[in-house]
Amino acid sequence: MDLELRHLRIVVAIAEAGSITKASAVLGLAQPALTAQLRRIERILGGPLFDRDRRGVRASPLGELVIARARMLLPAVSDLRAEAARLANDTRTSKMPARLRLGSASGSLLGGLIHQLAEHCPELEVTTHVSWSAEELAGLVAEGNLDYILVGVCGDARPPITPGLRWHEVADDPVFVLLNTDHPRAAAKAVELAELATARWAATPGDGCFSDCFAAACSRAGFAPRTLHETDVVTCLDLVETEDAVVLCQAMFRPRPGIVAVPIAGTPLHWRTVAGWHPGGLDPAFAMTLHEFATASYLDVVARSPRYSAWLAEHPGMI
Repeated sequence: MDLELRHLRIVVAIAEAGSITKASAVLGLAQPALTAQLRRIERILGGPLFDRDRRGVRASPLGELVIARARMLLPAVSDLRAEAARLANDTRTSKMPARLRLGSASGSLLGGLIHQLAEHCPELEVTTHVSWSAEELAGLVAEGNLDYILVGVCGDARPPITPGLRWHEVADDPVFVLLNTDHPRAAAKAVELAELATARWAATPGDGCFSDCFAAACSRAGFAPRTLHETDVVTCLDLVETEDAVVLCQAMFRPRPGIVAVPIAGTPLHWRTVAGWHPGGLDPAFAMTLHEFATASYLDVVARSPRYSAWLAEHPGMI
């Protein structure tokens, strides 16, 4: 693995926060996820970057060197990108770029956004990059390798703290569960988490706090969940079809034969979809057009999900 700018941002955030716990809150990452990322960064650089004690963390000699260089490098890269974008924009006769590089962790909304662009901007060349990591996608925007991204954020957590990026919320959805249609609770109007206490669980992966929030919701319901498998969408659906797991999903999941999305009583978990871009690389007016297209894509997906549409009718004001 090569050292990336996002790794330097993580190191600087830990140094400025003075502890892994505080840095995880600033970055919007679960503490175990941030600790794992720090370990990977330290392996890349060949040694520990911080000394840890009860009061927090202090930079090691290697850490002091890395932090000093990062504090010079990160603003310089940001300035370079902004200057390059301004120069490129000065040569354009239109606010719409010739090429748009999209990134996403949400297949359904990405597909809808591509459809909107094909319909309204047929001359625009669109390329895509998909990743489960919101941090990676935000870093690619900051580095000038992507123009516009759609990522998910657990609950009220903030999007990745990436200098210069702007964020707009596209949707805020409750988390449902995917059940096999033969499951005893598949036809229920809503299912209590406690009713699924003995289930095995699965969800698509991410680098935020969702697994911790899920464990906390289960604890409030009076049980500790069995292993939460983090895997790709196809495997998640296979696990539901074979009744080997209950899958946590966004409420806008489009129905499939043999699988049903069921609301969780009390809505203990929710998931926000946010769009991010860098104003130095994308015209703000065009970014707002993309936001309108992303919103239209979301509403179209919701309209094709009868279960969620019915839930929203009983919970006005959610979107």
